[in-house]
Amino acid sequence: MSDSTGTPDRPATARGPFRVGLIGYGLAGSVFHAPLIAATDGLVLDTVSTASPERQAQARAEHPGVRTVDTAEAVLARAAELDLIVLATPNKTHVPLATAALTAGLPVVVDKPLAATAAEAERLAALADDRGLLLSVFQNRRWDNDFRTVRALVEDGALGDVQRFESRFERWRPRPKGGWRESGDPAELGGLLYDLGSHLADQALTLFGPVVSVYAEADVRRPGAAADDDTFLALTHANGVRSHLWVSATTAQLGPRFRVLGSAAGYVKYGLDPQEAALRAGRRPGADGAEWGVEPASAWGRLGAGESPVTGGGAAVPTLPGDYPAYYAAIARALRDGGVPPVTATEAAATLRVLEAARRSAAEGRTVRIEPSA
Repeated sequence: MSDSTGTPDRPATARGPFRVGLIGYGLAGSVFHAPLIAATDGLVLDTVSTASPERQAQARAEHPGVRTVDTAEAVLARAAELDLIVLATPNKTHVPLATAALTAGLPVVVDKPLAATAAEAERLAALADDRGLLLSVFQNRRWDNDFRTVRALVEDGALGDVQRFESRFERWRPRPKGGWRESGDPAELGGLLYDLGSHLADQALTLFGPVVSVYAEADVRRPGAAADDDTFLALTHANGVRSHLWVSATTAQLGPRFRVLGSAAGYVKYGLDPQEAALRAGRRPGADGAEWGVEPASAWGRLGAGESPVTGGGAAVPTLPGDYPAYYAAIARALRDGGVPPVTATEAAATLRVLEAARRSAAEGRTVRIEPSA
């Protein structure tokens, strides 16, 4: 017997609350996943795994009553008492840990990127399908306030036919911080292409669909850096839209977060969604009664034609509220009702095909075609 998630029957949680095991309590686990899980009706943070005694103490202080363990294996050993595994671990562990969790009969949420290659992502998707289990990828930037606003403008036709989509995730970090994210070891999947580039490619695919060709430039600019820290992607979508994407840690003057140009108008937006800063500062969605994901009118983007927004061109467009809580709310519904998760492994594989093509393009100095998937 199994419930709608494909896991062994657990009468106490047949309809929730679903008990979550979180593997990893670094930045991703402590700032993003744990607070959002704890804020979601129908989910309860049951177990956190981290080898660091300091982080274990932090988890218990931030989430009273949570169980802490040293290893991922200790979480998976409790499979019969859990309903969902969340992986907030280094990139190179995603495939083996997701495979182990699915094999143990548990639905899985994996932080991006799901895998190193599209082929690995597709094998995980097949395993999840064979076992009737949820497998989803945490692409939280689909719920950024500015991206939600761009998506609404595109879908409403406010821009006319979109011709070029420009998206930047730029930072000024002239000195490397170290750690696996900046490692030059290919096994670590470090560098900005697979980190921030995962978000930007996913957003472009979400808006404009399949990509048929990719041109990329990937550089290592900072002394002592070992992985790409200044990368550009030019994507041509099957529908003719061109997406230009920048990810950089070496940008001394930041460009607009979005510039979207259409046949009728363009939209320009500066600044970053406020949710990450709020989570880092210890705020929690719904905890203090304040609005979540809302930015001041001074940060709104502008929509218009024929003039720069810097000189007052166009009209201010109220930015929709950011909504990271929507991701885990959708996960809880999918667990309860057996529906499609908010981000699928198939979508993650499509993003990885773009990133793989970009890596090859940058290495070979040429445009790389992407063949339609079967």
